[in-house]
Amino acid sequence: MSYLLVSGVLVAAFVVVAGLLGVMFRRVVTTNEVAVVQSRRQTIAYGKGQAAGNVYYKWPSWIPRFGVMVIKLPVSNFALSLKDYEAYDRDRVPFKVDVTAFFRISEPGTAAQRVATIQEMHNQLTLIVQGAVRKVLASDLVDTIMLERSKFGDLFTQEVAEQLAEWGINSVKTMELMDIRDGHDSQVISNIMAKKTSHIEMESRREVAQNMKLAELAEIEAKQIVSVRQQESEQAIGERTAEKDKLVGIADQQARQEVLTQERETKTRSMAVQQVDQVRRAEIEREQQVVAADQDRQTRILKAEGQLEAQRKEARGIQAIGEAKAAAEKAMQMAPVTAKIQLAKEIGSNPGYQNYLALIEGIAAYLAVGSKQAEALKEADVKVIANAGSPTEGMKSVMDLFTSRGGTNLAAAVEALAQSPLGKEMLGKLGVRLDAPSTVVSDEPADPATLAEATAQ
Repeated sequence: MSYLLVSGVLVAAFVVVAGLLGVMFRRVVTTNEVAVVQSRRQTIAYGKGQAAGNVYYKWPSWIPRFGVMVIKLPVSNFALSLKDYEAYDRDRVPFKVDVTAFFRISEPGTAAQRVATIQEMHNQLTLIVQGAVRKVLASDLVDTIMLERSKFGDLFTQEVAEQLAEWGINSVKTMELMDIRDGHDSQVISNIMAKKTSHIEMESRREVAQNMKLAELAEIEAKQIVSVRQQESEQAIGERTAEKDKLVGIADQQARQEVLTQERETKTRSMAVQQVDQVRRAEIEREQQVVAADQDRQTRILKAEGQLEAQRKEARGIQAIGEAKAAAEKAMQMAPVTAKIQLAKEIGSNPGYQNYLALIEGIAAYLAVGSKQAEALKEADVKVIANAGSPTEGMKSVMDLFTSRGGTNLAAAVEALAQSPLGKEMLGKLGVRLDAPSTVVSDEPADPATLAEATAQ
């Protein structure tokens, strides 16, 4: 019983001692650092974001089997600066530079293996940066270094990247070449700066002159633009005024035209009404005239028909009277003709009587003509010379003047007869016109009765 009690007391005492020791050696890592704990068998990093957490026990290293070594490293960004670092360019021109870099521990375990303290890590990083700066600057000229600082910052960063990875460190941003200046007993940078200053002053004066010239040109152009704009404005105002006047005039003309159009339409409609009225009146008058004309025509037709009928009856009466008169006259005229025709028919049917009448008529004609010829020849003192064998034959030849064979001689005989009063009288009785310019013999044969009457006279 007493053994168990003693054991319990010892255990209780051990627990109390262990709890007190745990409270004494318990550590919590802050958020801006990492605690790398090196035990007998392993190395573990404690801190924010670490797999082991941010709480560990810092047992003293002299305790067997439990003792540890602890290295604290910052996990926040830290800066490293090179101030008045002496460097050389490719031509061995000395100068001083100021360089600034920013780093961060990316692998605490690797960094803890490289360095024991943070100060030692700073010293090693400074040497790495100095070597990179010296190497990069020695490969170029100071003029280029002064003009292209950003380029050399990139070159510095690239030069230290591989070495920083071996220390478990990364660059937070590009290293910067902050300044470059002369070293001891050197004025190269000053001379370059003086040259650059003079060049800058020259460029500045040139720029100032150019700017002044451009300003004057701009001022002149501005004045020209203002003048042109003013003229354009005046022109626009004039054009606007003219356009307004034109529009007003056009509006007035359109208004007048509309008034005239309305007046014309009114007049047109009035004239149309008048025209319709006149047309209607004309149609009424025409219808009245047509009716009157039709009445007059009917009246005239009736009158004309009456007159025509009267004239027809009158003409029929006149025609009847004329026909009666003509028939009477024809009968009166045809009586002797009929008698002669009848006589001629009787004579025509009696050849012996025909010969007798011809002989009688011939003898009478011969006697009359011979008597008249003798008288004419006596008055005209014409002599008839008969060349025939006997007087009878000579007379026969004279008588031949009254035959067809003696046409030519008959014409001469008639002309001779016309020269005497007796011949004229005889020719007149025979039907010959003696008042013509020349003597014309009738083409109709002489009627035997007429010849006999002329001979009797």
